Amino acid sequence: MIRSNAREIAMHLSFALGANPAPAEEQIRLLLDKEHYGSIAGEYELYGEYPNQKQLDYIVRLASGIGEHAAELDHYIEKYAHGWKLSRISRTAMAIMRLAMFEVLYMPDVPNAAAINDAVELAKKYEEAETVSFVNGVLGSFARNELPEGLDEA
Repeated sequence: MIRSNAREIAMHLSFALGANPAPAEEQIRLLLDKEHYGSIAGEYELYGEYPNQKQLDYIVRLASGIGEHAAELDHYIEKYAHGWKLSRISRTAMAIMRLAMFEVLYMPDVPNAAAINDAVELAKKYEEAETVSFVNGVLGSFARNELPEGLDEA
C-alpha cells in the first residue's frame, strides 16, 4: 500500500468522524478491524490490501489528529473559504481539507506540497470540478497565509 492510499483511508475516517458522533477511537478501531476491513475490500478496491504497521500508525495518527483538532481545522477552512459557511461545503470536501491541513500543521515529516497535492487528487476522485477548484483554492490560500515557508518546506 502506498502513502496516498493510506491517506485516502484516513480521509474516509475523517469523513466518518464528521458524520458520526461516536468517539474517534471507536470509529478508527472499527474500520481497521481486520475482519471489518476485509468485508469492505469486496466493495472498494482501496481496501484490498490491509495496511502494514507503519501505514496503520500513519492512518491512526491522521484520523486521531483530525478528530482532536477538528474545531481548529474547521476554523481555517471557514477563514479561507471566502463567502462560504461550513454547512454549504460537502462533507467529502471538508474531510479532504481537514486531512491536508492536519498534515501541514502537525506532521512535519510530510512535505506540505505532497499533502496539498494529494488532497487535490482526492478531490478530483470524489468531487465535481468546481469543488476541486474550491478545495485547491482554500488549501493554497491556507498554505500561503499560515505557513512562513509556504509549500516548499517539509
